[in-house]
Amino acid sequence: MIPPRLQPAIPAAPRPLAGLRDITDRYDGFVLDLWGCLHDGVTAYPGVIDAMRRLKGAGKRVLVLTNAPRRADVVADSMLRFGLTADLYDAVLSSGEAAWQALARRTDPWHARLGRRCFHIGPERDYGMLDGNDLTVAGDVANADFILTTGPRDDSLGVGDHEETLAAAAARRLPMVCANPDLEVLRGDTRLVCAGALAARYGELGGDIAYHGKPYRSIYDRALELLGVADRERVLAVGDGLKTDIAGAAGAGLASAFIAGGIHGTELGVRMGETPDVGRAAAFAARFGTGPTYLLPEMRW
Repeated sequence: MIPPRLQPAIPAAPRPLAGLRDITDRYDGFVLDLWGCLHDGVTAYPGVIDAMRRLKGAGKRVLVLTNAPRRADVVADSMLRFGLTADLYDAVLSSGEAAWQALARRTDPWHARLGRRCFHIGPERDYGMLDGNDLTVAGDVANADFILTTGPRDDSLGVGDHEETLAAAAARRLPMVCANPDLEVLRGDTRLVCAGALAARYGELGGDIAYHGKPYRSIYDRALELLGVADRERVLAVGDGLKTDIAGAAGAGLASAFIAGGIHGTELGVRMGETPDVGRAAAFAARFGTGPTYLLPEMRW
C-alpha cells in the first residue's frame, strides 16, 4: 500500500535565491527538512540557526519535517546536539512518528489487518518504535505477522546484507511497514543506506509495503495541521531531496526551495552553499518528475 500523492505540473524553471530573506514576506509557514538541510549528521550548517531565529522573529510558523524513523520527541532531543533548540521551531514531525501512530491507532484498513507480532529490521537505536503501541517483538520472520523496517541493522550494512531476511519474509507474504522512504542519506561525506532502499528491494520481491513519510500526502496533511497555516499557498517547504522534499511539497500543493548541495550535490556538481545553473537544475529535477519553485544555496537568511 502506497499512500496517494498528486502529480502537479512541473515548474518551467526555479528562481535562484540569495537566502530566505528574498521571499519571507510571501509565506507564513515554513516546513524544513532536517538531514541535508539543517545538519549533515555531524554538525549544523553555518547559517541554519540564524535563519531559523530570524524566521521566528518575523512571526513565521516553523515545522521540522523529517524522514527519521524515530518518534518525534526522540528526534527533537537529538536536534539539541546540533544547537537546534525548541525556541527555533514550533513543531517536529517525523516519518517514524507517523508510522508509530498508524500502528497504534490502526484506523485504516491496511494497518487494521496487521497482526501484533512484529519483526524489526533496523538498528538498536530505533527500538523505541516498538514501545507503547501494543506490539510483540518476533524473533524471526517465521514467527512474525508483519515487518517494520527503520533501516539496515547497522550503518555499515547495505541492502544485499538483508537479502536472506527479505526473501524469507517475501516467501511468507508478510506486509512491511517502512518508517523512512529515503533511499540514502549523507553523514558528513559518507552515504548511508536508509529503510526506503530495503523497502524498494522488498517491493521487487513482491512485498506489500506501507510507506510513511515524505513524499506522501498524508504526512503533509498532518504537518500542516501542526503548522497551523491553513492556506497552502502561504507555506514554503525547504529541502535537499528531489524525490522526497521537493516532490512531496509539490504533491501537497506547497511551494518549495531546493538546496542542491545536499544529497544531489555530486550529481549537480555543486557543494553546500553553491547554486547550480538554473537550466541544469530544472532538467535534473524533471528526471524525478518534479521541480522546485526556488533554488536556495543553503539554509540561510
